[in-house]
Amino acid sequence: MATTTVPRVGHLIGGELTVPGTTRPVHDPGQLDEVVAEVAVGTYDDVDHAVRRAHEAFLTWRHVPAAERVRRLLTAADALAASADELAPQLVREHGGLASEAQSDFTLGAGFVQHTASLTEEFLRPLQFDDEEGFISVEKVPRGVAAAIVPWNLPVVLAMMKLAPALATGNTLVLKPSPSAPAALALALSRMAAHLPPGVLGVVQGGADVGAALCSHPLVRKVGFTGGTETGRKVLGATGGAVKNVTLELGGNDPAIVLDDVDIDAALDRMLKGVYTRGGQICFAVKRIYVPRRTYRRFADAFCERVDEYAVGHGLDPGADFGPLNNEAQYKKVLGLLEQTRDSAAHLVQLGRKLDPGGWDNGYYVLPHVVRDAEHTAPVSREEQFGPVVPLIAYDDERQALEWANDSEYGLGSSVWTSDPDRGLALARRIEAGCTFVNTHSSESLDLRMPFGGIKQSGIGREFGISGLSAYVEDHSIRRLK
Repeated sequence: MATTTVPRVGHLIGGELTVPGTTRPVHDPGQLDEVVAEVAVGTYDDVDHAVRRAHEAFLTWRHVPAAERVRRLLTAADALAASADELAPQLVREHGGLASEAQSDFTLGAGFVQHTASLTEEFLRPLQFDDEEGFISVEKVPRGVAAAIVPWNLPVVLAMMKLAPALATGNTLVLKPSPSAPAALALALSRMAAHLPPGVLGVVQGGADVGAALCSHPLVRKVGFTGGTETGRKVLGATGGAVKNVTLELGGNDPAIVLDDVDIDAALDRMLKGVYTRGGQICFAVKRIYVPRRTYRRFADAFCERVDEYAVGHGLDPGADFGPLNNEAQYKKVLGLLEQTRDSAAHLVQLGRKLDPGGWDNGYYVLPHVVRDAEHTAPVSREEQFGPVVPLIAYDDERQALEWANDSEYGLGSSVWTSDPDRGLALARRIEAGCTFVNTHSSESLDLRMPFGGIKQSGIGREFGISGLSAYVEDHSIRRLK
């Protein structure tokens, strides 16, 4: 891979990237000895400065006509899409995904902004009543400064899921990228900010302390967070008793229920995209698969045969099917789960091949694993793996499969696999989750018309479409008597 210039990235405050003072290095998770960015170390003062500038901008931005806000957002979306070719390789070297995945992150992110913009003017139209008693107008007004905290796995799309509804409805936004993928996103956001009034969009770099300062700032009225459930609890704690509106899209342990009438080959064509894409590092990836006992061996054999075709390497290697895990903590967690499983009665199968065996130990690489004869109660089945390992669990009847699927503290995504669409729909309605898919379960399954989010410990609130816009406004009811 060609050596590239290492960017030095500061904060985005008042419409300009600051010159970083104290910085920390960001390492390539697929080449750990390579520094791919130097990023500013944020402080409370940086957060305070960014939020105050955002608040100043809000006082004007909220009164900009919706049509003009939409126009500016669409121009900013064009700038985001135009930055993909330059910034996608940088993103790969930060988050460890494939080049194609980084490219699509920018493309889908721009598309999300465009879709949200297309809904905005109709969404903001007041609901009005005029009768002999008087006049009522129910108007949607922005909340104020919104804070966004996004993870490293799909940082552009996940940032746009906060940015687009926030800015379209008249709020301003201060965003904190993940320390594990901060530079490409910040550079892209600075290009978008060039098409917006200064202060409308800000970025502050940093870790948990910066996130806590952002969530607890008295001028922040809305918090949008995507990440792990434990961190989500800390986000709630950081808001304290300030009565802020919060949207949390958290972890998941998504079940896939395979019914006894399924076409195995057809199901695997779609299902595997939802298991190992990004090495399993997606919140609503398929993370446990329930298979009828009488067809278990045939399904497991076919599943393992397909998975054994995967090649694992650096995201910029065109031969890779997925890249390394993103960070040391996640790498150690996955290895720990694998070690626990080896010591159990289950059969742990390592599959696939290494593209660069000589450089394997210079990155957080893990080959795909399948856990055959897994127990529903095993740690590998109960916990969110967030890595390239999935348990196959045999069940005796549909009632048991449903009971086990719902027996989880999580409730983000789920799926049913069957040759009978009506049977699949009936079972889907009984699953406890924010989203349930029939005969699909991957990023391709999502439709922007579907509210997206989780129940139980998988989150609070919804994103996408009208639901996403609603999270960034308050209803203001006005009544005038005759």
